[in-house]
Parts: sequence; structure tokens; C-alpha cells
Amino acid sequence: MTKVQKITPFFWFDKGAEDAAKYYISVFKDGKITHIQRYAEAAVVATGEPAGSVMTVEFELGGMTFVALNGGPVDGFTFSPATSFVINCETQEEIDHFWEKLSAVSEAEQCGWCKDKFGITWQIVPTDLNKLLSDPDSVKVERVTRAFMQMKKFNIAELKIAYEGK
Repeated sequence: MTKVQKITPFFWFDKGAEDAAKYYISVFKDGKITHIQRYAEAAVVATGEPAGSVMTVEFELGGMTFVALNGGPVDGFTFSPATSFVINCETQEEIDHFWEKLSAVSEAEQCGWCKDKFGITWQIVPTDLNKLLSDPDSVKVERVTRAFMQMKKFNIAELKIAYEGK
């Protein structure tokens, strides 16, 4: 029996939900499409979408289920940095990989945050950052904070240098 995820992020696209899902699963090594739901004939009048066209695409990234919807244009339904997805990275190579694949809007880059070509905001963060910022030595925390506030993409080596005071 399959366990249902309690909370599932749901992305509303005008068109292109399947393209977005395919793109995301190409970025995450364990990504996969798990289900495609197509519009039924009964939905044609209400939605304007042709019967048989893609309605939703369910996909997994990092073991987490997401759903993308081809919902058509609706005023006020846009992606915003007020909601973002954190990718915890163990290595600089991971950070570099996700940054290269997901950062598509240079003016949105700040402190590990980036926006992809579909408008979704991601935070690409080293797993050690919380440890560095939780140190009881406030001088170390201040140096790390000062260093990362200047970064667009996180650089683990530079964060460690700041932490150590070098």
C-alpha cells in the first residue's frame, strides 16, 4: 500500500506543466514522473482545454511528490519568491549543479536564492550553514553572516574561511 504524502506542493501553469515536470526531473538525479492525468471530455466546456490534453503531472524530486497543473491563465496566479523550495547540499559540487540548472534570473540571485525559468524560487543551501550560524561564538556567526550576505551562490570554502576568521 502506498503512503500518501500529507502536504504536496502544487504548481499552477498556464501551459507547460509537463515540460516543467520533465525539466525538474532532469535536474534531480532521483526525479521521476509518477502520473499524468488528462482532461476528460466533461471538462472541456468549463476549462477550454481539449479532451485528452495534459491536466496534471505528478512527479517526485528528492523523494517528495509535486504536482504541476495546466490550469490556463488566471489573473493573480503567479509564482512569487514568498514561497521557495530549499535544496540542502552536502558539497560545493551539488550547489554548483543545482545553481547551474535552476538559476535563470540573475537579478533574483541573493544569499543562495535563485529563480528558475518557470518562475519557481529555490534556495540552494549548504547543509553546514545552520551549524555555522548556530555556533555560540557570536563573532564567528557575525563573520559567516557577513560573508553569506555578499554571496549570490553559496561558496562553502569561503563560508568556512569566514567562520575560522582567516
